[in-house]
Amino acid sequence: QVQLVESGGGLVQAGGSLRLSCAASGRTFSSYAMAWFRQAPGKEREFITAINWSGGNTYYADSMKGRFTISRDNAKNTVYLQMDNLKPEDTAVYYCAADTNILQVRTGRGDYWGQGTQVTVSS
Repeated sequence: QVQLVESGGGLVQAGGSLRLSCAASGRTFSSYAMAWFRQAPGKEREFITAINWSGGNTYYADSMKGRFTISRDNAKNTVYLQMDNLKPEDTAVYYCAADTNILQVRTGRGDYWGQGTQVTVSS
């Protein structure tokens, strides 16, 4: 069982940066692949990026590559999402997800989800 809590969201000007964190409970964090998704009101959750258990493999949606960066610190049971050059269309609730199967987590079928953190980008 894994519980995830996102933090680091807020209001930022277009062109600015934020770093989101996702803290996992327990001491088995390193067993899980992790991913970030976002969801704007009335829309489906959208895949952003994923990272395997060791951090050696990362995956990005084409639209996110170059602006968003995923990383993890297994010693801290935390995964991060660095967001740069933010745009108003990035406004959404950002969620992290976890699963032992990276294919599951990349396709939005991860077993564990956080509650989300709001990111609002003003123009």
